Amino acid sequence: MPKGIGGRAIVLAALMLGGCVGGSQPPRTDITATTARPTAPRLPEAPLARASGAPIVSAVPIPPLPVMVPSAAETARFSGVVAGPPVASLPITETQAEAGRVAFLRSCPGLMRRADGSGLTQGADWASACTAARSVSAGGARAFFAQWFEAVQVGAGTSLATGYYEPEIAGSRERRAGYDTPIYGRPRDLVDVDLGSFTPDLKGKTVRGRVNGTKLVPYDDRTQIEQGSLEGRAPILAWAADPIEIFFLQIQGSGRLRLPDGDVMRIGYETQNGRDYVGIGSLMRKRGLLQPGQASMQGIVAWLHANPEQGRALMRENKSFVFFRELSGGPVGAMGYEVTGTISAAADPKFVPLGAPVVLSMDRADATGLWIVQDTGGAIKGANRIDTFWGAGAGARLTAGGMSARGTAFVLLPVGTLARIAPAPAAAPVPAQPSLPYADPDARP
Repeated sequence: MPKGIGGRAIVLAALMLGGCVGGSQPPRTDITATTARPTAPRLPEAPLARASGAPIVSAVPIPPLPVMVPSAAETARFSGVVAGPPVASLPITETQAEAGRVAFLRSCPGLMRRADGSGLTQGADWASACTAARSVSAGGARAFFAQWFEAVQVGAGTSLATGYYEPEIAGSRERRAGYDTPIYGRPRDLVDVDLGSFTPDLKGKTVRGRVNGTKLVPYDDRTQIEQGSLEGRAPILAWAADPIEIFFLQIQGSGRLRLPDGDVMRIGYETQNGRDYVGIGSLMRKRGLLQPGQASMQGIVAWLHANPEQGRALMRENKSFVFFRELSGGPVGAMGYEVTGTISAAADPKFVPLGAPVVLSMDRADATGLWIVQDTGGAIKGANRIDTFWGAGAGARLTAGGMSARGTAFVLLPVGTLARIAPAPAAAPVPAQPSLPYADPDARP
């Protein structure tokens, strides 16, 4: 489940992936290639517009270096890490670089403080780049990244990029005519259990539920909650005008309520009920409910509005239910910092250090370029899986709802990182699988 706007983070053009993947720790492995990488094509420095809602412009991705990658790798460190092209040759515009520098600098305290779940870096690795980021002269942001970072390819390098945004829906702080769907805060009887505190074998695993007598039982599911089971057990922050819109705002994890007087109330992910997330877009495709060209967030919403009874039953198959809190300021990502439209992104922290820059070279120009990973998402799992954030408004909704770009991802690490992590015994590799799964427009939990 998301922790920030995206992890709280969020799609509508994301893969329908499962939850946490268990399994034993794979053998330590590193497959640092000694063969030369093909010369990366240099994209023109003319700014990529990257404006939400702009027409789609195709691009030619930099091909990944063919490598052998271990199977079932659980972190980037054990996926095989190879040197990428020089950062100066990557498709980063000066405009992107300056916005990225600001976002990176905002992330620096977390980068240096947090344990890196990817296994690629240590907190101290980022200190020099973070210090340098404070004093970059005008027009020097691209050179800053080229000087202080090196690009690496994690595993096969093949990437899928989807999109999320900060939705705005009609809401009211008080219940009134036309505003009948409650938006709940955290229930008072919802219990979080850290299973790792009971046994080391379950470290990092948690469950949520409620106490019933002497037992911990699963928390109310979506159907029970929508039928009023939380009355007297959870605060109501506001009321939504459209139950379908609040359903998708739960998927997005954060958003804005446009109040009847024109003011805006921001709400963000607080927690969820512990139930598994089910992407209804995947269900609709399997059941033949979507026609060709409808498998976008907009197409799904239109179908749900046109089929209210069937749509309500379908949405209730997603038993996961999100509880919110009121926010001040802009949307916040999983790191606890505000995220920035067209520069912030979500990724799996087991494969990208939270706060690290990533360069995408994709088959769409708007997804190509520099992104700063400041968020996570429950459906954003695995190497090179990136969810790009597009801000708020109709244009952001349009871009995020239809974003599905494929190409190559390069993680930017502090200079010298690859040399430090390279020595390691290799595991028996298996060929990289170039194919990518079909993008599901509603994959955010």
